Amino acid sequence: MRLRVRIISIILVACALAGTYVYARSDRSIFEDYSFFSRNKTTVRLWYTDDSLTPYLQSKAVAYSESNSKVRVEPVLVSGLEYLEAVNKASVEEDNYPDLYIITNDSLEKAYLAGLAKEITDDGFLTKGDFPAAALNSVTYKDKLVAYPFYFETSTLLYNRTYLENMATENLQSEIDIQEGEAAQAEIDAGQVPVEEAEASEDIDEAEDEDEYYYEDDEEEAEDTSSVITQLMIDEAVAESLPLNISDILKFAEVYNAPEQVEAVFRWDVTDIFYNYFFVGNYMSVGGDAGDDLDQFDIYNTDTISCMKIYQQLNQFFAIDPEQIDYDKIVQDFIDGKIVFTIATTDIMKKIEEAKASGQCEYEFEVADMPGLTGDFGSRTMSVTECLVVNGYSENSLEAEDVARYFCSDNSGDIYKLSGKLAAHEGVNYEDTKLNTFVSVYADSVPMPKTIETSNLWMELEIAFTNIWNGADCNSTLKAVSESIMTQITGTPYTETTIPDPDDKAITAGLVEDND
Repeated sequence: MRLRVRIISIILVACALAGTYVYARSDRSIFEDYSFFSRNKTTVRLWYTDDSLTPYLQSKAVAYSESNSKVRVEPVLVSGLEYLEAVNKASVEEDNYPDLYIITNDSLEKAYLAGLAKEITDDGFLTKGDFPAAALNSVTYKDKLVAYPFYFETSTLLYNRTYLENMATENLQSEIDIQEGEAAQAEIDAGQVPVEEAEASEDIDEAEDEDEYYYEDDEEEAEDTSSVITQLMIDEAVAESLPLNISDILKFAEVYNAPEQVEAVFRWDVTDIFYNYFFVGNYMSVGGDAGDDLDQFDIYNTDTISCMKIYQQLNQFFAIDPEQIDYDKIVQDFIDGKIVFTIATTDIMKKIEEAKASGQCEYEFEVADMPGLTGDFGSRTMSVTECLVVNGYSENSLEAEDVARYFCSDNSGDIYKLSGKLAAHEGVNYEDTKLNTFVSVYADSVPMPKTIETSNLWMELEIAFTNIWNGADCNSTLKAVSESIMTQITGTPYTETTIPDPDDKAITAGLVEDND
């Protein structure tokens, strides 16, 4: 019996020590440590590389776990270096691999072929109208849905609303002055106002302009005049002045009486393909709608050459030195009121908010649809979609899909509030309605292609745009890019048949005619 008592005593002491150790490690008892009660839950591990997502992912992970008694979400921030390789290594060699991970849509082919992207079980979730075409195309590979579109990045036109309102007010006041002058002259011509009285009135007006006469009711009269111009009239005038084409911006520049601080009417980062692609996006096919078809690559054609000629000609209107600018400088100059129009991505909105909050920005800004080039040539911008991918190695794929759907159904707008990102699905309640324009532009954007063989296309296009901006021949430059990409696709040296050069005069006339 003594031996039995001693054994029981040892067990009790060991348990007590274990309890003390747990308490020392956690500063709370096992009954206060709720992680002990979640051991029966399935853990869905979510990998991501962008730290700005941390507050949002953690917030929604907690909310999901509270609403689901069987599954908990564990967001894990990892390095973006060799990211897909790290996902693969963890999936094959380790226990703590991701069940779900975030990756850009252009990497989906590589992920799928490596077995790291599982074809999702679709019951209509992605086709019920909540996702725009660009989002669905971004997660489609060989007619299969291989991911969930989570959030996106794209670019469009932004403008200084304050400047356009000031210009509208000046123009409206000028119209009122002309109308009043014509009405007064009509009264004189009709004999309703004595000529002497009219001349005396003109003398007083001239004296007032020279600050020689002052009247007690001058301020009241000024207020009466300004009250004629309503905010509705200003809004309508601003809407009418928004450019439908780049040629409209040229027209605007000709008549705009710019404030002293304005350095450029239109300026954008001509060194980055993301802000240049809209020039050719409507006419360049890079793998079809889903960006996964090697038979649908058409880079070198008459329309793309014409568009690049328009791009090149803009250098003489908007002199931009590629060596002296970058995107960050463009954004800061825009916020500082040095630029009226620019091309920017969604990240600019948070920067504007921060500048306003710190008192370093006195202007109002608006987001507009991406303009066309001329009346004959349209435009289409590029987009990148960050996707939630269910790991093909995951043993919890159904749970991972449910988590992905939870994130892709969040209409609260928290994704922007907490991370500065815009959701790839529609119906999100953003407090700032300007963001909705980015959403509509994204809907018709060109997703980056997924094909591994064309992974360096964007680098080659970026170099081509820079060379063309600096005066290189548009035709031969695009031809060389196409031959390089087609050589990679076919695996053998490829030579394009030279296309006759479009008429420079006709293209210039398109800009000038639209600008008349």
